[in-house]
Amino acid sequence: MSTAITTADSPQPAPPSPWGGSDEARRAGLRRMKMVATGLFVLAAVIYAVTLMTVGSSPEGWLGYLQAGAEAAMIGALADWFAVTALFRHPLGLPIPHTAIIPTRKDQMGATLGEFVGTHFLTDDVVREKVGAAEVTRRGGEWLADPDHATRVSGEMGRALRGLIAVLDDDQMRTMIERVIGERVERTEVSPALGHLLGQVVADGAHTGIVDVLADRMYAWVVTNRGSIIEVVTKQAPSWSPRFIDGVVGDRIHLELVRFLAAVRDDPHHDVRIAIDRMLVQFADDLRSNPGTRERVERAKVDMYNHPDVQRSVSRIWETAQRVLLEAADDPDSELRVRASGALVQLGQTLATDPDMQAKLDGWVTDTAVGLVADYKVELTSVISDTVARWDGPQTATRIELAVGRDLQFIRINGTVVGALAGLVIHAVTQLA
Repeated sequence: MSTAITTADSPQPAPPSPWGGSDEARRAGLRRMKMVATGLFVLAAVIYAVTLMTVGSSPEGWLGYLQAGAEAAMIGALADWFAVTALFRHPLGLPIPHTAIIPTRKDQMGATLGEFVGTHFLTDDVVREKVGAAEVTRRGGEWLADPDHATRVSGEMGRALRGLIAVLDDDQMRTMIERVIGERVERTEVSPALGHLLGQVVADGAHTGIVDVLADRMYAWVVTNRGSIIEVVTKQAPSWSPRFIDGVVGDRIHLELVRFLAAVRDDPHHDVRIAIDRMLVQFADDLRSNPGTRERVERAKVDMYNHPDVQRSVSRIWETAQRVLLEAADDPDSELRVRASGALVQLGQTLATDPDMQAKLDGWVTDTAVGLVADYKVELTSVISDTVARWDGPQTATRIELAVGRDLQFIRINGTVVGALAGLVIHAVTQLA
């Protein structure tokens, strides 16, 4: 007869069982059901013994039915006890063939289970139906449209960004940035683009603001530096020229410069402004079509990039980007995190309400899932067989018995009851015959 599984007492609570629930709770339930099944067998044995001692082996009347039912109940109980026990261990410790099935054949059972799962559950039709019915896009969009969820996702993205930056080598990143920018500077011809941009700026009159500023600054400088202008004129005058004449000439030149620059500043159609416009238009055309001008501009571009100050600025791009990204990733109220959360909410709303996008993305997800299952079906099913193969035989039997043994005790109970009913029927037929 099966006995309850016992374990050494431990002050710590039982860990969660991989089969669900806790081992201790399942062990208690299994123990109770074994007691019920064994109790029915004992009850049948007591009834049989009492009738046997009271009226012998051939009682008549209702005692005969009672004795026959008890006898058949014991037989049914013993047979089903043997069947259930043989799954997990050798009954009574006897090495009877085809017993202890689970411990001795667990590897074959694991392989068969994996093959069964692969054949019946990991087919293209099943995967396509289940993934399609899941409505991944709509449900994901509804979840992402919640601002709290979007904020959580942006936070996880920030932590992922911090982790990525942490594993990147600073020297390698600086070298890579310098190489990428350097190659792009050398390969990209900027003259045509500059010429087109300059021509458009002049055509739109967007450059007039700069001309206004320059004219105003030049006018202000000339007004405030009268002495410097007169001193320059005096130094350039002939040595025989009288000093007071030089001063008068310098003062006159200063006055004319003030008038001239005031006119340039105040008259938007001044000849100087028109000349500047023509010069800029010609320069823009040369940038687009003059080989000499384009070559000089490109050479100046490379020389500017190779300047030590520019090189130092380029090398600091990674440090600056790294600091900005880390600060933004760590601050929940940073513009980057706020914008990311807002964009995720909008994306979620679109996914949750746009049927066309749902159909496209769900189709892509379904096709991807089907393809992955088809390509890795053997690896997926081998998880079952390999896992079962690693389990210890007796431990496997114990785990499975804890998971399903309580329900298997109903087989013993049913065997006892059905055996008793069968005994009654057989005894009745015998009496009638």
